[in-house]
Amino acid sequence: MMKKVKKDEYRIFLGRLKEEIVSARQRSYRTINRQLAELYISIGKGIYEKVEVSKWGVGIVETLARDLQKGFPDMKGFSAQNLWRMKQMYETYKNNEKLSTVLRELPWYHNVLILHHTTSIEEKEFYIKTCASEKWSFRELQRQIESSLFERFMLSRRMDKLVPHTEEKSTFSHFKDEYIFDFLGLKDDFSEKDLRKAIVINLRQFFLEFGRYLTFAGEEYIVTIGDDRYKVDLLFYHRLLRCFVAVELKIGDFKPEYIGKMQFYLTALDEKVKSKEENPSVGLILCKSKNEEVMRMTISKTFSPIKVASYMTKIIDRQLLKRKLHSLPWPSENKIV
Repeated sequence: MMKKVKKDEYRIFLGRLKEEIVSARQRSYRTINRQLAELYISIGKGIYEKVEVSKWGVGIVETLARDLQKGFPDMKGFSAQNLWRMKQMYETYKNNEKLSTVLRELPWYHNVLILHHTTSIEEKEFYIKTCASEKWSFRELQRQIESSLFERFMLSRRMDKLVPHTEEKSTFSHFKDEYIFDFLGLKDDFSEKDLRKAIVINLRQFFLEFGRYLTFAGEEYIVTIGDDRYKVDLLFYHRLLRCFVAVELKIGDFKPEYIGKMQFYLTALDEKVKSKEENPSVGLILCKSKNEEVMRMTISKTFSPIKVASYMTKIIDRQLLKRKLHSLPWPSENKIV
C-alpha cells in the first residue's frame, strides 16, 4: 500500500532534487570557466614578461589582440582590453602563490569583478576565498561586494561573539552577523508582517543574501502542540547542515525573552517535524539592532543552537564603512579567512 506523502515533505524533497540538478549543471560550467581562467592568467604572465621584463613595449598588446582574434575567430576574449586585464591579473597576484592558485578556481569574470571593485589585497583575498568556498554565481558575488560584505565581516570580528559549543560555532559559520535587505523595498514604518511578506515575495533575492543552501519550507509555519497551534515566522531547510532553520522576525532591538520563545519552537520542530536522520533544528532571530553584551549573556546558557543577527533595509555607504574599518586597530595576527 502506497504511503500518503505530506505536501510539506514532498515540497522539501522536490526542492532538494532541483538544487542537485542546478548544482550539477553549475559544476560543468565551472569546469569550463576554470580552464578559461587558467588560460587567461597564463597569457597574462606571458604578456607581463614581454612588456615589463623584455621591454617589448606596450604596442605589442594591440598587435597580439589583432593576431589572436584573427587566429581564433570563434573565440571571444582576445580584445586588447581583455589582454591588459590578463596582464593586470597576473601582475596583481604573481607574488602570492597561494592566492594565485585559488583564483584559478573561479570563472574569469568573477576574477575581473574582484580585481576592479576591490582595493586592498586583503579585500581581494577575502572575496576570492569566500567565493571559491561558497561557489557564488557572478550575481551573488556582485551583490556581496556592493553590500560591503568584507567591511561588515571585518567590523564584526571586533566583537566577541562567544558561542557555547564548538559544534554550534561550526553551524553558525553558515550565517552572517548582519544582513542587507535593500531589495525588499520597505518603507520606514514597516511592520513585522510587512517584513515577512516582503521576504516571501522576494525569495530569490533573499537567497542571494542569505545563502544558496536554503530551501523554503513555509511562512507562518504551524506546529501543533496539544490543542494549540504555534506559528514560526519563516521556516527553511538547510541542505548542507541537514536541518530546519526557524527564523523569527523582529522590527526593533533584540530582547532576552526572544530566546525562550525560539527555544520552544526548536524543541517543537525537533519533536514534531524533523526526521531521525536530520540534525537538530537551528534558530535565527533577526532584529533591527542588538546590544552585543546583552545578546552574548542571553545565549551563553542556551541549550539550543540559536543565532541572533541584525538586518538593514538599506545598503550602508561603502566608503563610510571603509573609513570606520580603517579607524580601528587590528591585531597583526588577525587573519581574514
